[in-house]
Amino acid sequence: MPVKIPDALPATRILTEENVFVMTEKRSLTQDIRPLRIAIVNLMPTKEKTETQLLRMISNSPLQVEITLLRTGTYEGTHVSTDYLDTFYRTLEDVENEFFDGVIITGAPVEKLDFTDVLYWEELTRIMDWTDRRAFSTLHICWAAQAGLYYHYGIEKHPLPQKLFGVFETGLTDRRDRLLCGFDDTFIVPMSRHTALDEEALAKCDELTVLATSPETGAALVRSKDGRRVFATGHSEYDRDSLAHEYYRDIGKGMQIDLPEHYFPGDNPELSPRMNWHAHASLLFSNWLNYFVYQETPFELSKGLSPLGTHPGSGLPKA
Repeated sequence: MPVKIPDALPATRILTEENVFVMTEKRSLTQDIRPLRIAIVNLMPTKEKTETQLLRMISNSPLQVEITLLRTGTYEGTHVSTDYLDTFYRTLEDVENEFFDGVIITGAPVEKLDFTDVLYWEELTRIMDWTDRRAFSTLHICWAAQAGLYYHYGIEKHPLPQKLFGVFETGLTDRRDRLLCGFDDTFIVPMSRHTALDEEALAKCDELTVLATSPETGAALVRSKDGRRVFATGHSEYDRDSLAHEYYRDIGKGMQIDLPEHYFPGDNPELSPRMNWHAHASLLFSNWLNYFVYQETPFELSKGLSPLGTHPGSGLPKA
C-alpha cells in the first residue's frame, strides 16, 4: 500500500523514480479507506533529505499512510526556504486539537548543548506532551530519543571522548518483542552522535525495556513497556551515502574527524559504502507501524485513545 504525500513534495518524484509506491493527494480522493495519520516532526536542517529517507521507510508497508509534516514554530532553520516550510509544513498550533495514529520525531544537530539550552526546547516538550495526548505511539530518533528519555524519564546523556560515527553491529536483548519481529540475532545500525545515554540509569528504569544494544554504541533501541514511546538512538533511515556526506562536509570545514567505522570498504573513502542496514530498517518501521500503531488505533481516532500507560487495544479495521 502507498504512502500519501503532497503532489508537489520533492520526495514524491524521488520515490516514484525509485519505484516506491506513493499516492498523490489527487489519487487518494478516490480511495474509500482511512489511512494511518502519521505526523513527522522534522528537526533536521536538511528537511528535504530527511523527508525522503523517512518516507522511503514508511512506504515499505501494506498500510496506507497519510503524512503531516511538522516543524518548530519558535525556531526556523536556515537550510530551507520560508516558502518551502509554508507550503509543506505545519506547526503544533495548527494541529494541537487533531489526533494522529503515530508520530515520528527526528534527530537534530544540537546534541552538544544541554537540553534546556536548545532554542526550541520548551516547544519540543510541549510537542512531546501533545503526542502523549493525541497519538497512539511516538518514535523518537537519535537526538530526539535522548531528549525524550531525558524529558519523560530523567535519563541523562554524557559527552563521548570522540564522535560515535559509523555503522555498528547490534544485538537483540529480547527477540520475542513485536518490534523485533523478523529480525536476525544481530543487525547493523548507522550512528552519528557525540553523546551517549546513562546506561546505568536506563537499566534501572522499570518503565522501559532495552530491546537492542551494542558494546560500541550502548542501547540502540528502547521502548516504554506499553509501547506508546519508542526510542532509536541511531539513524536506520539513513541512505547509503549519508555518513559519507557528513564525513566530507566536516573535512571541507577543516575539522578533525575519523573515518566512519565499518563503513567504507577497506576504510577507503574513495569506494562506495556498503549498504547493509536497510532490510532491518524497513522491518523496524513496518513493525512499529503495524504492531504499535495500526493494531492499536480505532477507525475514529478521537475514540479510544487511553491515558498514557495503557493500550487502547481496539484493533479495529481501517476500511
